[in-house]
Amino acid sequence: MTISTPLDYDVVVVGAGPAGLATAIELGIRNIRVLVVEQNERGGVSPRAKTTNVRTRTHLRRWGIADRLAEEAPFGIDFPNNMVFVTRLGADGHELARFENAFDAAPVRSPLYPEHAQWIPQYALEKVLLAKLRSLAGVDVRFDARLDDATQDGEQVSAMIDVAGTPMTVTARYLVGADGSRSKVRDLIGARMEGRHGLARSYNVIFRAPGLSDAHGFGPAAIYFQIGRDGFSGIGPMDRDDIWFFGPALGPDETLTPEQAAEMIRARTGIDLPCEILSADAWYSNELLASHYAEGRMILVGDACHLHPPFGGYGMNMGIADGVDLGWKIAATLQGWGGPQLVASYEVERRPIHRKVLDEAVANLAVAASALPTAIEDDTPQGRADRQRLGALLQSTKGREFHTLGTVLGLGYEESPLVCAEEGPPPPHDTQVYVPTARPGHLLPHAWLADGRSLYDCIGSGFTLIAASDASLEDIARAQHDAATHGVPLDVQQPLSIDVAHLIGVRLALVRPDQHVAWRGDRWTDVFSVVAGWHAPGGDCTKQPRREGRFASSSDEIEGATDG
Repeated sequence: MTISTPLDYDVVVVGAGPAGLATAIELGIRNIRVLVVEQNERGGVSPRAKTTNVRTRTHLRRWGIADRLAEEAPFGIDFPNNMVFVTRLGADGHELARFENAFDAAPVRSPLYPEHAQWIPQYALEKVLLAKLRSLAGVDVRFDARLDDATQDGEQVSAMIDVAGTPMTVTARYLVGADGSRSKVRDLIGARMEGRHGLARSYNVIFRAPGLSDAHGFGPAAIYFQIGRDGFSGIGPMDRDDIWFFGPALGPDETLTPEQAAEMIRARTGIDLPCEILSADAWYSNELLASHYAEGRMILVGDACHLHPPFGGYGMNMGIADGVDLGWKIAATLQGWGGPQLVASYEVERRPIHRKVLDEAVANLAVAASALPTAIEDDTPQGRADRQRLGALLQSTKGREFHTLGTVLGLGYEESPLVCAEEGPPPPHDTQVYVPTARPGHLLPHAWLADGRSLYDCIGSGFTLIAASDASLEDIARAQHDAATHGVPLDVQQPLSIDVAHLIGVRLALVRPDQHVAWRGDRWTDVFSVVAGWHAPGGDCTKQPRREGRFASSSDEIEGATDG
């Protein structure tokens, strides 16, 4: 029997991984009715992603769950996120190179962002996201639920779903495909993945080894990369109860039995300890983008439209950012203040970012030591010289993989039809070093207010006008009037404890719900028809001369806050 209820939901999200959960949360916090369907049991012991970067944790801060994620850190939030290259982990091993505080995970206050990164298994992150999602009224989450088919017209989508063996037809305004690399929604919209499959094959072994943390002398770290006579492998602690991961480089068709995996761990580390193998599987690094991300009211996010090599920790975090970008735009459209260009801008904004991050991840994959010196583990003059050369090579080439702030925070949406672009070339981009800019399309530069809040905490669920202390009251009033005329929600924030003009380069900046600058200027100009998606692509905002802002790098300069 097929059950059908007209317009059951506003949005159906297919997939309850990080991208799907993020999309649903972004919708749910705006009181959008959402159904999330997931056919697989999430969780397990074998996560691919383990890095929640500073941008993702900033989104969690907006959702009120960044502290909850910190509580889930299996070794405590202070556990050092170091990457250490060794010949082997055991007593006979030699250190080759070391990268401390990878991905900016140290829990220290930074002027550049409000939340540090966190090393945590993906299943723990999903647990926190799912709990938040289930706390939102109007959101329905169904596991053991499979999308079988979907059709659409100009007004709605009809989704045929199997829920624990019971067929159901639900209708919604939009259907979001967050259903991973084998996406059913991607097939439904006729998209294909383009690029390169199988750039590298990796093996992922999860095991329990009591005492392993105390059996080596290299100190705590997130990953130990072993480069020795036996080849390359990565190993590191993953969760409580002495659970570790091990990733050896194997041949294209090579597999491991549990007994072989345990023996390889002992051989590669040089540590003779009992190993209980919990899981083992092979996976491939790919460089793929979908030919298109949307057709009508069906739209792809996350792995359904982009697959990255895992070098730099970008993939899962990019999927969450997709959900944020698409989520606020769908919500604004359904609430009536977002125009027809708003949802259409999702692919325009996100696809160039995906391409740049794919290129960066592939570049990181390509950076590797050349032919391994045969004397790499020998306690001889030749062995010491080989280790010194290899260590210097690693230290000079691998930093871009572990220090990624320029890529994580520095890529913007300057080509977006929703952004009032400025004349002149964009600022130079460094993949490792983040240089904040308030140029439209980019993230609003961060600052701390004197009361301890982040400036980002002042950004609302609609647009926010950030005003300098000397901004014209008449300009602010006109912005509020124009917002009301267009029906666009607008908050005005005038934090007096920071030099806003110094931070953004002008007196006024219009900031989107996702903390990206949409427009800036010294005098208000009505741009809501463009930034809210009512103006046709290619329309111009009124151009004004700009002076480039420079980030106030010391939080000691911030005193007293008044938000108006």
